[in-house]
Amino acid sequence: MTTADTHLRSSEVEPLVRGKTWEEMKPGTSFRTAKRTVTEADLVQFVTWGGFNEALFFDASHAAAGGYTGRLVPGAMVYCIAEGLIIQTNVLNGTGLAFMSMELSVKKPVYVGDTLHAIVTTTESRATSKPGRGVVTATVSVRNQHDEEVLVFTPVRLIRGADYEEAQR
Repeated sequence: MTTADTHLRSSEVEPLVRGKTWEEMKPGTSFRTAKRTVTEADLVQFVTWGGFNEALFFDASHAAAGGYTGRLVPGAMVYCIAEGLIIQTNVLNGTGLAFMSMELSVKKPVYVGDTLHAIVTTTESRATSKPGRGVVTATVSVRNQHDEEVLVFTPVRLIRGADYEEAQR
């Protein structure tokens, strides 16, 4: 490392982390995120913030009467945690342009205390009609601490290409 030059412009300094371009997201490639344990505080904050005023999430005896064996976590929260874990990998840092669509399927219940991670597999990557952009589709398998698949979603994203040019202001 050299002595810092306080007169450098931000545009002259490379980012420490750069996300992948659509061309780098080749079909069939996979990566795994870090892990995160779901806490009671997470559940309470999410259901309160999101207005998920459902007895399944607030009333342990109601959930138990339905056959659940712990504090049940909404599928929407599991999705949000997985999406956050993906973003934390920096795979989209500076290259993501838009979240276009997805399909989602809940496979198994998630409970407070479960530890989640995601496996992301690119299934399609193609150029758009506009230069410097591509559409990337992936399958995201969210797994618990037993490596059981608890949720699957298939995001379709607009991603910068290697030849992307920023709009002039």
